[in-house]
This record gives sequence, structure tokens and C-alpha cells, in this order.
Amino acid sequence: MQNEKIILGIDPGTTIMGFGIIKVKGKKMTFVQMNELLLKKYKDPFTKLKLIFERTIELIDTYHPDEIAIEAPFYGKNIQSMLKLGRAQGVAMAAGLSRQIPITEYMPKKIKMAITGNGNASKEQVAKMLQSTLGLKSLPKNLDSTDGLAAAVCHFYNEGRVEAGKGYTGWSAFVKQNEDRLK
Repeated sequence: MQNEKIILGIDPGTTIMGFGIIKVKGKKMTFVQMNELLLKKYKDPFTKLKLIFERTIELIDTYHPDEIAIEAPFYGKNIQSMLKLGRAQGVAMAAGLSRQIPITEYMPKKIKMAITGNGNASKEQVAKMLQSTLGLKSLPKNLDSTDGLAAAVCHFYNEGRVEAGKGYTGWSAFVKQNEDRLK
């Protein structure tokens, strides 16, 4: 393990993309930043994807993360929503992969379980636990940024565990691990 590293966590979305950044030194993590990219005002879905890509690249160029943890889209009742989330996630992943940053994908229940001990925890419960764990003074109005932060913290907690999530180290690794789905 490196002595010090930065983990960028992303909660992809086409309405709001949340992100959080932690610094890990040894076995201790500290809060760096969390925020969100508001996309509601943009009607064109391609503009939203472009902005997600650009903001992710900006975060990478500013904070130089060593690893990225991203929340995986989950299947709900609306397949169109899942497709939109998958596109948003793919664009954020492409930004990281273009900079050769290892990416690990976590299911929402896995993230909630890592943070609260309950895979069915609410966004509010996750946010409160992060506030307590990281000593955050206040919580944001929208909890998408705490969801992004939760992905980063989940990754820290799962470090070294092979079963943590799907990981990609670059385009070739992504293609190799997804050959069947890409055909």
C-alpha cells in the first residue's frame, strides 16, 4: 500500500452527479472535498454527458486521485432511468480510464453496508454516518455529494479485498473483462 493516496468517489447521475474525495495516509482517511454537478437545467442528454466527462477530468486534474470508486447503476422499475445512469457512469469511467486511473465499481447496497452496516440504509443515514466518521460540520442540501463520498469511503474500507467490486486499470482491462457484453 502506498503511504498516501487520494480516492475520488462518484455517484453518477444525469440530473445530479455527486462526488467526494478523501485522502488516505496509512490506515487513516481524511475528508478533502465533496460537491455535485447540477445538470437539471440542460435538456440535451449529450450535453449532460459532455459536462460529466469534463467535470470528471477537471476533478482528476485538480486532485490527482490514485483510484476512483464509482457507484454502479441499479435496476429499478424504469429501464430508461437505468440506461441514462449507465451512460453517466460510463462517461465518468471513460474520463478516469483516459488518465489510466484504476476504477472500482460498487453496488449501492455494498456502499450502504460499508458505511452504515445496513445495505438498506437511507441516503440520510449514510450522510449522518459520514458526518460522524469524517467530522463534517454540515451536510449538503442534496445528498448526491455524500453518496459520492460514500463510494470513496467504501473503497477505503474494502481495500485489499478481491471481492470488493469490479475493477478496471485501463481501456484494455475494461474491454477484456466485458468482452461478452461488448459483442
